Order: sequence, then structure tokens, then C-alpha cells
Amino acid sequence: MQDLTNYSEKKLTIDLAKATANSLKIVIPIVLLFGIPYVLLHTEQFTIANFKSTLSYLGKKYSFFLGLIPLVVMLIGIVLHELIHGLTFLPFCKNGVKSIKFGILKQYMTPYCHCKEPLKVKHYRVGVLMPAIVLGFIPAIVSIVIGDFYLLLFGMFFTQAAVGDFMILDILKNENKEDYVLDHPSEAGCMLYSPIQS
Repeated sequence: MQDLTNYSEKKLTIDLAKATANSLKIVIPIVLLFGIPYVLLHTEQFTIANFKSTLSYLGKKYSFFLGLIPLVVMLIGIVLHELIHGLTFLPFCKNGVKSIKFGILKQYMTPYCHCKEPLKVKHYRVGVLMPAIVLGFIPAIVSIVIGDFYLLLFGMFFTQAAVGDFMILDILKNENKEDYVLDHPSEAGCMLYSPIQS
């Protein structure tokens, strides 16, 4: 583990209540970013006849278990989101799997992935951003290419779900990429360690 004896310490955390509010604020930008290209490229899916056909199909095929599918997909996606954080941090951890911890912040019922050893800012940023790329950006872009509306919804949902990660990237945007970051042990955010200049 990196020796941080001769480093200054700075607390950088985010307000989870604010993160929840921000997740609502970015809904429209996300819909515009991914939805407009999708609609322009797949206009045939948005005809009245197509809507009627879809509603008719759902009316005939709907069951309690079918209705649970979106919920199950979201729950699996949330677990994958944290797992992707851990897997991305892992190559930069000297202590390997021992440095990765998963849990839930009970106050907010928010799952988390905690890295127990300091990482360079540049490596930490990659780990923070990766779930948004894998579960959000890539599925949304693929959906636009292939015309899969459900994949579009999945990608937009998990782009929005990464709003807390975007906020952490924002508080680190002006920090030196070679400095060190350690996940805060009890709050959403991190501790920043910079070398003390002699």
C-alpha cells in the first residue's frame, strides 16, 4: 500500500440527497442526447399503428411475472454497476481482491463499492466512470444503431444512475492526476492526498 506519511489530506465528498436531485435534473439531457438520434433513425417505431400493436401485444401477453422483468433487470444492473467499479479498481490495487469491499449505505439504501487502498487520481477516475460507460453509454449507442428501444431505456437509465459518479469526477476535475485518492470509509466521496512540498 502507498505510504502517505508525507502527503497532505483533503476531504472531498458529495451530498447523496443532492445526487438524487441531480439525477432528476439530468433526465431531460439524457433523453435528448440519446432519444433524438434514436427517434430520427427509427421513426417507423413511433407510428400510431406501431403503438397500438405494441399495446395490444402487451395486453394479451401481460402477466405478473412479465411485469417483474424490468425490476429484476434494474436490480441486476445495480449490482453490476458496483461490480464494474470493483473490477476496474482491481488492476490498480497492490493488495488485490482484499482491497475491494461491497456494501449498502443503509441511510440511503444505496449500494457501494469501496476501495480500501489509495489509488492514483487517474486510475480512480477510470474506476468511477466505467459503469456509466459499460451500462449506460455503450448500450444507448448500440440501441441507436440496431433500433432496440428496450436497450435504449436500459442505457438511459444506467447513465442517469451514474450521476453520483459524475459528481465525484467533478470534484476531482482540477486535481493532479498523479496524486492519490482513498475512498472515504463512511461517506460518498474520497480523501485526496497530495505530496507536501518541502
